[in-house]
Amino acid sequence: MDRPISRYPIPEVASLPEDLRLRIEAVQEKAGFVPNVFLTLAHRPDELRAFMDYHDALMLRPSGVTKGEKEMIVVATSAANQCLYCVVAHGAILRVYEKAPHIADQVATNWRKADISPRQRAMLAFAMKVSREAETLGDADFDALEAEGFTREDAWDIGAIAAFFGMSNRLANMTSMRPNDEFYLMGRVPRAKPA
Repeated sequence: MDRPISRYPIPEVASLPEDLRLRIEAVQEKAGFVPNVFLTLAHRPDELRAFMDYHDALMLRPSGVTKGEKEMIVVATSAANQCLYCVVAHGAILRVYEKAPHIADQVATNWRKADISPRQRAMLAFAMKVSREAETLGDADFDALEAEGFTREDAWDIGAIAAFFGMSNRLANMTSMRPNDEFYLMGRVPRAKPA
C-alpha cells in the first residue's frame, strides 16, 4: 500500500537515540520488519521509550496469565475500542502464540462466542469491564476470576493490560496508525517444517 502509516512525521530509525534504535533494530531482526507502532510513536522519543518500557513490564513479566491470554486481552479490548492497528497486530501475535489461525478473528468479533475456555472467557469479561466500565468493578468481578484460578496479582495483570491498551488504542486512532501488511498473514497458515 502507498498510504502513510501515520498522520504525524516518521523519523528515520538511524536518527533516534541509541537505546531506542537498538531496541527497534532487535525487534526488526526477530520479526523481519519494524512494526509501525514504533515508527509512529518515535515522533516523540521519550514517550516511545516509556511506552516500550511499560509494554514490556506488562506483556513480558512472568504471570498466571499466559502470553497468548495477554494477547487475547489486547485483541478483545482493542476491538471494543475500534483500534484497527492493535486488532490486526496483536491478532497476529495471538494466532502465533496459540497456534490457532481462527482465534483472533473470533475474539475480535465476539469473544463471548469464541472457541476459548471458561477461564479465558472470565478473564476477558474482567478485561472488558476494566476497558469499558472500570468504575463499576466490584468484589464479585474479582471473585469470578478467582473461581477460574486467577490470583489477585493476575487480576492486576489483566486490568493493567486492558488499561494500557486503552491508551494505546486511542493513540493509534488519533494518529491513524496503519497496521503493517505483514501482520495480516502471520499465524494463519502453519509454518513449513525445515527439510
